[in-house]
Amino acid sequence: MLALLAAGRRPVRSLWLAEGLDPSPQLDEIEALAARRHVRVETVPRSRLAAAARTDAPQGVLARAAPVDPVPLETLVAAEGAAGAGAFLLVVAGVTDPHNLGGLLRSAECAGVTGVVLPRHRAAHLSPTVAKVAAGAIEHLDFSLVGGIPSALERLSSLGVWTLGLASEGAVSLYDAPAVTGPVALVVGGEERGLAPLVRRRCDELVSIPQHGAIESLNVAAATAVACFEVARRRAGAKGLRPGAPVGRLSR
Repeated sequence: MLALLAAGRRPVRSLWLAEGLDPSPQLDEIEALAARRHVRVETVPRSRLAAAARTDAPQGVLARAAPVDPVPLETLVAAEGAAGAGAFLLVVAGVTDPHNLGGLLRSAECAGVTGVVLPRHRAAHLSPTVAKVAAGAIEHLDFSLVGGIPSALERLSSLGVWTLGLASEGAVSLYDAPAVTGPVALVVGGEERGLAPLVRRRCDELVSIPQHGAIESLNVAAATAVACFEVARRRAGAKGLRPGAPVGRLSR
């Protein structure tokens, strides 16, 4: 909620507060931001707020906001990454669980991803649940909705974007992949089948995360987090960025 109001990227029609909320510094900040943005604040019964929230445990605060507007692929590619590096994109090819999508968006934004490509069909989309799990990340990312991931990868290639597909069968270790300093896209697949065959073929290179335990594979959100931060680390090293840059705090 704080990220939505602070970012100011989309209109907020009203803010609902559940009756009987305990005072807190965070609630004071939310109300102050709402007043600054001239957002109407209403106190409503908890049952009414819960019915409208469409998420589990809405925590007593609900914003009625405009949806996130998608942008063209070309807009994503034109963005600048950290310290002047090219755009750092995440292509999400078939993740269906909104909790997984929210989790990987949170990690992606923290790692410096500048834009996300999502398929229009047979995949999770931005929703109240995704927004809640993403913990504000969707307010700082640009999104492009595409009819098909393979054709989107072709278009990205024509725009000069290097695409890295994350796949368990990838012959190259993620830690040995080239440190791309220009526009790069990390491509991740769905929960059950990973990357579809045509998506694999459209990637410039397939990389895998070396594993040393007994469990067969990582959850897609966890794998995406590992890959995003490794790509970011390698890009920073290739650009000669100063080590010891500020890092985010871990939070619940």
